[in-house]
Amino acid sequence: MTHAQVYLQSDEAQANIDIPQLLHFVFLDAIEAAASDIHIEPWEHSIVVRLRINGVLKEHIHIPSEHMDKISGRCKVLGEMVTYQSGLPQEGHASGGPELGNVELRISVFPTTRGEKLVIRLFDPRNRSFDLSKLGFDPTSLAKFIQLLGRTSGLLLLTGPTGSGKTTAIYSALQHIVNQNGSSVSISTVEDPVEYNLPLIAQTQINPAQEFTYARALRSLMRQDPQVIMVGEIRDPETAAIAVQAGLTGHLVISTIHSGTPAGVFARLINMDIEPFLLASSVIGVMGMRLIRLNCKNCGLPCDVEPSYTQILPAEILADANFIRSPGCEHCLFTGYQGRTSLAELLVVDEPVREAVIQKSPTRTITKVAIDNGMVTMWQKGIKRALVGDTTFEEVFRVVASEQI
Repeated sequence: MTHAQVYLQSDEAQANIDIPQLLHFVFLDAIEAAASDIHIEPWEHSIVVRLRINGVLKEHIHIPSEHMDKISGRCKVLGEMVTYQSGLPQEGHASGGPELGNVELRISVFPTTRGEKLVIRLFDPRNRSFDLSKLGFDPTSLAKFIQLLGRTSGLLLLTGPTGSGKTTAIYSALQHIVNQNGSSVSISTVEDPVEYNLPLIAQTQINPAQEFTYARALRSLMRQDPQVIMVGEIRDPETAAIAVQAGLTGHLVISTIHSGTPAGVFARLINMDIEPFLLASSVIGVMGMRLIRLNCKNCGLPCDVEPSYTQILPAEILADANFIRSPGCEHCLFTGYQGRTSLAELLVVDEPVREAVIQKSPTRTITKVAIDNGMVTMWQKGIKRALVGDTTFEEVFRVVASEQI
């Protein structure tokens, strides 16, 4: 049983729940489970606490509904928010202190019809290692990505949904550049927010309330003589235009942008009024990312796969397959999975891709051109991981969007 579960069954809690003590145990359980987020939400008959472990929410404990106001109030105090305000969203952050391993808590409060919902994101410095070689990239993608990081100009983009590892990959890329060049290279970032402080890098956090936006920060940053620029996210046409221009004028720009596939990034930028010939000249590569859960090695067992999954694979591949399924144990919190790794789809912008972009070819056509020139899709890489027993077909289907199949 977890700390919070043991506490709720104790005589002390049965008499009167101590909310600060209970929240401390919830935080401790989340940290020990390597959870990325804690969701505290009023449901119809109780307050449910869920932990996002390996990207999937898992119910943790239920608390009597009458304690919601006290829980909200305690979290607002921790996050230095306005305690008496309950009808508007609020955000704050706090340090867990030495007893929680100095984990940073980023707290979001959002009003709902049943009360305030709390989501607490955990940033554990002990679990963060910004090392490209440890992100799970396949050797070919890693070598090509490192080669792109050695360029002195151009726009390098990462795409994927929230929680797909883009920020960790970018921080690892910046750390790689620092390790390769030391203090001889000038690196600046514009982020929202700055999640970790990196050595030898000038990091800036935007503040829209003060009209300090990505676009304004980038315009000013160009006068700071940077060689490498990291932009947290390209969200609007103005930011996109400045990033493209910076990539054309002797700067290596690394950023993220939301798109279903790497090839879809070009259509997204064209919709932001960026001319195709500028994209073809500035973008040097696009990496699509997803995180898949790995089978628990402690309880993994050989298994057969449902025919509906195997029908799409050639018989010669299935003959050498090593399918594994983990029923769940204490080590994996009975989920069957322990840890995650990256699936990376790297589209290197070479001459055939440039030509397709200039012609405003459909996304599917650009993808085919890239595949014909050696790109391996996330779907193909995911299937390979399932065939050797690293993960399951179900997990690959869950994570990799259907349009990539």
